[in-house]
Amino acid sequence: MFGIVRPCTHRLSQGLKAEWMAHLCGLCLALRGDHGQFARVVTNYDGLIISVLTDAQSGPAPARRRTAGPCPLRGMRTASVAQGEGARLAASVSLVLASAKIRDHVADGNGALRRRPVAAAARRVAAGWDRAGARTGATLGFDTAVLVDAVDRQLGIEELAGPGTPLTFITEPTETATAAAFAHTAVLAGRPGNAASLAEAGRFFGRLAHLLDAVEDRASDAAEGAWNPLAATGATLAQARRLCDDALHGIRLALRDVEFADSALVHVLLVHELRRSVDRAFGTASCSHQGHGAPGPYDGQGRNPYRNGGPSPYGQPSQHGQSPHYGQAPAGGGPYAHGQQHLNGPQNPYSGGPVVPGGPSGGHGGHYGHGGHGGDSGGGGMPHFPQQPKKPRGFFAGCAVAIGLCCTCKLCCAEEYEGPWSRKKREGCCQNLDCCDGCSCCEWCECCECCECCGCCDC
Repeated sequence: MFGIVRPCTHRLSQGLKAEWMAHLCGLCLALRGDHGQFARVVTNYDGLIISVLTDAQSGPAPARRRTAGPCPLRGMRTASVAQGEGARLAASVSLVLASAKIRDHVADGNGALRRRPVAAAARRVAAGWDRAGARTGATLGFDTAVLVDAVDRQLGIEELAGPGTPLTFITEPTETATAAAFAHTAVLAGRPGNAASLAEAGRFFGRLAHLLDAVEDRASDAAEGAWNPLAATGATLAQARRLCDDALHGIRLALRDVEFADSALVHVLLVHELRRSVDRAFGTASCSHQGHGAPGPYDGQGRNPYRNGGPSPYGQPSQHGQSPHYGQAPAGGGPYAHGQQHLNGPQNPYSGGPVVPGGPSGGHGGHYGHGGHGGDSGGGGMPHFPQQPKKPRGFFAGCAVAIGLCCTCKLCCAEEYEGPWSRKKREGCCQNLDCCDGCSCCEWCECCECCECCGCCDC
């Protein structure tokens, strides 16, 4: 899964999460249905925006949904998925743009693509995807030659670019391609009047996609000696950030002029999530689940509204003192400060003094809870036994457990699971995404589904 708009499901309400998954699964199944199983590898988070835009303009219709069968990535559950022209256009665009990405990596000589046999095989795959995307696009009235031409011009522009070249000169082909794809959703939805505004939004989205990809790949491109727009033009991160912020503002303005039947998911993805994608790429935001010291939501001016005295949606902190931190022993010592610990020798490991048999800790014998090794009351306590680490699983046993984790979605959705081979505690990959810190007046998406109910955002 690649793409810049990667919403964490913790930030989406149940309704929006179901809609987002419907478009994601719909794109995947459209690729399989029109182009075979292998084509599903180009399923990406940005491509489904084409499907989302088409549905948002058309309005809800039962004909654009179907029930898909069980899938391992859904925990072997059925689901309602998007179908129709929007999903097929998203599949066509995804194939062509994935083909462009492969050719770009081949031209840059990234990784294994430096080897001629691998590069030749990659070119054949890319050419097949170009033809497949063109076939599907033609049935929908969309000429993918616009996308292919933009890709071809990109290589020439990169060869001409040098120090001082404007970044917008380099991002122009990507802007043109995404503008054409966004605009055609208005044609499919029967709202041609939206085409110009959607083309403008697509142009800014293409600029963002190109710049964020350059920012995120800056270190790896430098290590591999690959071409990077920022390094080639000498542009600074501050200049790239300024262009990204301008693009975010342009998308918001363009979407205001679009007539939607239901704009909730479009608004969340292209306004809120795009802003978080920019923050993530430039390192100005992180997940609220990663600790109390992590930076919180970014307000566009480098400020965190919940720090330095900002209001919190959950009220003010308690004025009656702070709770003790984890890892600090209570004032009276450990839980066995006055109990018998014959397993650790004659000395009490917490108080440092000798253990007195028959003292207040209870008798010297008996079972747990019967006057043997209890606490001050003479029973009920349990001595602490150090937990032995679990032995790693063998190869085949680990494979079986890994399949089970995949089929139940624990690899991505579980708060904690046991590694299939190492048996160490792991967190689901969704837990590491930049989850919701809340917005300044409500609990994130509950207000954003209607956008103007509380004025918590500037859009």
